[in-house]
Amino acid sequence: MYEIRVEAGFAAAHFLRDYNGKCENLHGHNYTVRAHVRGGKLDSGGMLIDFARLKAALRAVCKRLDHTNLNDIPEFGMNPSAERIARFIYDGVAAELEESCADGFRGDAQDGAARLYAVDVFETETSRARYVPFP
Repeated sequence: MYEIRVEAGFAAAHFLRDYNGKCENLHGHNYTVRAHVRGGKLDSGGMLIDFARLKAALRAVCKRLDHTNLNDIPEFGMNPSAERIARFIYDGVAAELEESCADGFRGDAQDGAARLYAVDVFETETSRARYVPFP
C-alpha cells in the first residue's frame, strides 16, 4: 500500500453554537489541512497520483473557505466544528479529483486504485480532527 500526503491552509472565523465555553464566541484560526491518498497501484510513471493534482484539488477547496465566517456556509449547519470542516474538505477534494483525474482516480478502493483516504484539519499545531469515510 502506498500513501501520499499534501498540505494547504486557510484562515477563517467561526463560533460554535451549543457549546459552553470561549469557543462559543466568534474567533479565528489559521487552519492547516492535510489530504492523504492511498492505493496499491502506481501509474506508468511510478506515481500513485501526481502531487500537483492532489495539491490543486486541496487548494481549490480551501480557497472556498479562506477568509470567510464558516458559520455562513450552509453545509456546517451553523456549527462549523473541525470535524465538520474535515468532512466538507474531504467531500470537496474527492469531487475535485474525480473531475480532474478521469484516468484512474476513484473515490473508493477498487482494485487497488488510488483513493482519497483521509483529511486532517488542524485548528492549532496540537488540535486536529480527521475524517476517514467508513468502507
